[in-house]
Amino acid sequence: MTPEIWLAAAIGLAVGATVAAVVMYSRRDAQDSSGTLIPHRTREVLSALQSGTMVVRRDRRSGFSNPTAAALGVARPDGALHPGVADLAEAAWAAGRPVEDEVVVNRGVLGVSTIVHVRVTPLGDELALAIANDNTEQRAAEQTRREFAVNVSHELKTPVGALSLLAETIQDNAEDTEMVRDFSKKIRKETRRLAKLIQEIIEISRIQGGESVLEYEVVPLEGVVAEVVEGAQIAAEARSLTLVADVAATPSVMGDRDLLVMALRNLVDNAINYSDTGSHVTVSLTAEGEVAELKVIDAGIGISKENQERIFERFYRADPARSRETGGTGLGLSIVKHVVLQHSGVVDVWSKPTVGSTFTVRLTTHQEEQ
Repeated sequence: MTPEIWLAAAIGLAVGATVAAVVMYSRRDAQDSSGTLIPHRTREVLSALQSGTMVVRRDRRSGFSNPTAAALGVARPDGALHPGVADLAEAAWAAGRPVEDEVVVNRGVLGVSTIVHVRVTPLGDELALAIANDNTEQRAAEQTRREFAVNVSHELKTPVGALSLLAETIQDNAEDTEMVRDFSKKIRKETRRLAKLIQEIIEISRIQGGESVLEYEVVPLEGVVAEVVEGAQIAAEARSLTLVADVAATPSVMGDRDLLVMALRNLVDNAINYSDTGSHVTVSLTAEGEVAELKVIDAGIGISKENQERIFERFYRADPARSRETGGTGLGLSIVKHVVLQHSGVVDVWSKPTVGSTFTVRLTTHQEEQ
């Protein structure tokens, strides 16, 4: 071979080796880059967060996601992302600023939907940080508040409208003494109903606000039963009912005495209002182990199966006509439910039309320290 050929061969070998080295180092750099995309210490920090956290890549997958994100259903350990999160990341890159919105996640075989709030902040052109939190309960609470406001407005219009109409009628017929006397009685009835409605709205708002039980005390349930039965005797006698207390035990609970009295009084008032003349209403108190049971038993008109599922809803009336007659507001049982829940108890009902109803409140008893 001539020297020129040897020189050309040597140059070719050198170029080939250089290209191979560049390719090898490029691959190694890419591997190192992928391995250190999310440093170990950063992963530990993100994993400790209570919110769902994801590092979103340009290929609509996650470079890292913590266990909370998986629990919320917005990311999987294999890198898969909820489409809504990936869309928000693309919007954040396009806008060059944080973007936030809510995504609906359907989870489980029953397809239960949850609402997850996601905020995505771009971290350069290739990565973005997504923070997710479950907003399902907050949205449900907002919906409940809206429904409550609508229901209150509707319920207040009825007695206010009735009072206005009665007052106008009296004004136009002031000379008719008999009619004025009759309509005055109706005004008093509507006024009492309105006052009761306003008071119960205040009570249930206070209870649901979680601020009603500020200081717990030991409450003997025997005293609660005695106070309620004594206070309801006049109403029972007015309807020719027999109201009795059956106290077989004397347990105490930790709680708010006034709220417990109010809850039991609502149950007894309902039993009286929905019982036929001449029947019996019994308030029983028993205890077994660490559980105290308060029962209000009547032999009244009873409640149908479909109504039993809704009677603890606010403003729900199983018998609207009977409620108007007795001045019921539809809030009494809802108040009972929330008072019992605040005392970590449960309330349920057994009822059969024309046979009667039994409402049972179960509370954990207070055990005196030895």
